[in-house]
Amino acid sequence: EVQLVESGGDSVQAGGSLRLSCAASGTYSSYWCMGWFRQAPGKEREGIATIGGYGSTSYAVSVKGRFTISKDNAKNTLYLQMNTLEPEDTAMYYCAARKTVSCDFVRNDYTYWGQGTQVTISS
Repeated sequence: EVQLVESGGDSVQAGGSLRLSCAASGTYSSYWCMGWFRQAPGKEREGIATIGGYGSTSYAVSVKGRFTISKDNAKNTLYLQMNTLEPEDTAMYYCAARKTVSCDFVRNDYTYWGQGTQVTISS
């Protein structure tokens, strides 16, 4: 079994930055695709950033240029650096993993999920 635990969510003002972390444990492989999703109240959960097994990254248009996904394989930890935050970024943020090297933004393709960490951006 794989466990994913997010941390780093907080309440900050617009224009600020946050770094989210996701610690993976259990029968996890560093070659798996991992991604960050978010869900705002009343909205569908959406994929915003992914990193493939060999390090290739993809971003949703809404966060490209502001967010950076990375991972530290030695620590089994996934990160999301979020800069120039906007009120529209307010959401619960989840990390997810799937047993493939390649990634996509399809929620149902991910097998493992964390419990989420709340990010709130005030204007």
